[in-house]
Amino acid sequence: MVKVSVVGAGTMGNGIAHVFAQFGHKVALIDSSEKALEMAMGTIAQNLDRQIAKEKIDPQEKEEILSRIRTYSDLELGISKSDLVVEAATENLSVKLELFKKLDQYCPKETILASNTSSISITQIASATARPNKVIGMHFMNPVPVMPLVEVIRGYSTSHETTHQIMSLSKSLEKTPVEVNDYPGFVSNRILMPMINEAIYSLYEGVAGVQEIDTVLKMGMAHPMGPLQLADFIGLDVCLSILKVLYEGLGNPKYAPCPLLVNMVAAGHKGVKSGVGFYKHELGSKEIQVAERFQN
Repeated sequence: MVKVSVVGAGTMGNGIAHVFAQFGHKVALIDSSEKALEMAMGTIAQNLDRQIAKEKIDPQEKEEILSRIRTYSDLELGISKSDLVVEAATENLSVKLELFKKLDQYCPKETILASNTSSISITQIASATARPNKVIGMHFMNPVPVMPLVEVIRGYSTSHETTHQIMSLSKSLEKTPVEVNDYPGFVSNRILMPMINEAIYSLYEGVAGVQEIDTVLKMGMAHPMGPLQLADFIGLDVCLSILKVLYEGLGNPKYAPCPLLVNMVAAGHKGVKSGVGFYKHELGSKEIQVAERFQN
């Protein structure tokens, strides 16, 4: 059993806490917002109910899993005895650097510090600490309880021992870890985000409509979800942040974010999280319609 602290109680953070607790680990879920922590525990309970309905766990297991998770609004208290900290805060370098300074200060010296970042350099994040050999990326996929992949990112100074521990731990969660090196976007988003960006450009330039673009990828390339719907699901603000990291880090204009994406994020149209993106999303409904702006 590993004592795990998860910093950030949003979509990714509560999913990561859920999975670690499900596989027997004690979890401290940390967020400065008590409301976010309350919502996170509610989401975890709902997701466990889905697992019960699918006969993956039973009601008693649900209660045992929930009992392994404790919530904290005080960072120092939540991480003071951790073997592993997984950071799942906002995708912003300055925020992560400041946070990892505090993690390095408050955690025991042997604690591994992992980031769930989807694109930001692990080497840069590690530079804020005095233990770069113990800093690593654990990029879980959304939704965490369902998706089997963990992209394990080695920073420039990440040790073989740290990498081995995280690869083994990921396997113990019944995930498939894939080791990659620390370059902008890693593997997943270096390939995925240009595809999404090109789909947005296709809409922006009038090549086809929202549903048409998504249908071509779903029906022609066997993608379970079209790129525009997927962008809404990820969060258009997150897509924009990752594309900026790719553009700045690799210096290639092919990664420049589409102006339509930039404008949509500026207008607050961020996809599922805001209720509108390329599609309209109603809370609790699986039905989606193309957003009015993109309707023919």
